[in-house]
Amino acid sequence: MILQAENQVVDVHNLTVSYDNKPVLWNIDLTLPKGALVGIIGPNGAGKSTLIKAMMGIVPVDSGYVKIFGEALNVVRQKIAYVPQRESVDWDFPASVYDIVMMGRYGKMGLFKRPRKADADVVMDCLRKVGLVALKDRQIAQLSGGQQQRVFLARALAQEADLYFMDEPFAGVDIATETAIIELLREMRNDGKTVVVVHHDLQSAAEYFNWTILINTRLIASGPTPQVLTNELLQKTYGGKLDVLSQMQDIIKIEAFSVGHS
Repeated sequence: MILQAENQVVDVHNLTVSYDNKPVLWNIDLTLPKGALVGIIGPNGAGKSTLIKAMMGIVPVDSGYVKIFGEALNVVRQKIAYVPQRESVDWDFPASVYDIVMMGRYGKMGLFKRPRKADADVVMDCLRKVGLVALKDRQIAQLSGGQQQRVFLARALAQEADLYFMDEPFAGVDIATETAIIELLREMRNDGKTVVVVHHDLQSAAEYFNWTILINTRLIASGPTPQVLTNELLQKTYGGKLDVLSQMQDIIKIEAFSVGHS
């Protein structure tokens, strides 16, 4: 089930990506609506992270195209922000929390990259939103995993983008941090931002996202979450990789959520 989004901000057509001649994504067609909180769901190795990297032009594609806001990526790059997986970052890099968040302002600065008071104000506002003002002078290597995740979320917020891609922002964080992050993502959605999140937890997906992509190399489904997170489509996505008992528990919770919110 692949539904066309109204008021599209992302249009992916016939996208194929391979590593070492092995397809990781195959013939992906989807659209995403403005102002959605989008979850990309699928088993390990399904191509979830590759999909957002292909949308942003970080990895080369074999065929197909991606249009964002109806334009080629290079035309609208400043409207896009990215939060990478925490494991992919060199946390020994000698920089403070404030410095890292200020990096999000570089695209808005002039030729000489000198922060203005307006940039400093934005940085402090973003630090307030993620609860890190008290740690602004701390070196990033000294932070906990959840605090590090908040720093990179604040850096993305400082870009003042319209479209955000986030690669497993909830991985390795405590429940308080996860709750704070999802509340912030909902605020962003309510402000008209579109947020696309690679996510691995089926149990919370129905609660967190109002649009869901199910993927396992091929696109299984893309559409409003209650229509996508169904027994049949989850079976197609996970096959035998999903433990039967945990799968049934998830499906029961998802269907109960869907009924309660329909």
